[in-house]
Amino acid sequence: MKLKRPYYLQPDVVKLAKDLLGKVLVSKTGNFLTSGIITETEAYNGIIDKASHAFGGRRTNRTEVMFAEGGISYVYLCYGIHNLFNIVTNVKDIPHAVLIRAIQPLKGEKHILQRRNAKALNKNLCVGPGKVTNALGINREHNALSLNGNIIWLEDDNIKPKDILIGPRIGVDYAGEDAKLPYRFWVEKI
Repeated sequence: MKLKRPYYLQPDVVKLAKDLLGKVLVSKTGNFLTSGIITETEAYNGIIDKASHAFGGRRTNRTEVMFAEGGISYVYLCYGIHNLFNIVTNVKDIPHAVLIRAIQPLKGEKHILQRRNAKALNKNLCVGPGKVTNALGINREHNALSLNGNIIWLEDDNIKPKDILIGPRIGVDYAGEDAKLPYRFWVEKI
């Protein structure tokens, strides 16, 4: 069942990031349907979070999408190479987002393998946010899309992960003490 807009309007982005584990991220790009079970996320707590692109209320062409009402995509380029997919959450003008860091392929494995230039599924095929977007065919053209549309959406297939691990986010050392916040959630297996 496709997640409805109210799901994305929850005020606690950290709780939502944890709850997204086990949800299914689906894309229909290039006329191919691909999907994966979300196995790792990171929460970004808006204007008070030094690791967030919107820290301090920073509004730029890139970050403006984060200030929209939750339930849309935020896709940006990292290191000039990787497209990273985030889910904008909360109400308008509260710039919360959840980065999807890893998935376990579910549907469209043939297309996922082609996009990842791989011959077979393996444990690390879709571990890393750049690998996720590559596998699902998501790029910056998919920025600011409604997650209730027919290009990218999330489903709740009632997959309940066990043994959820919690730790600091990855690659945000510039955020000082905020880099150590326990805002990353992952499961070793579903």
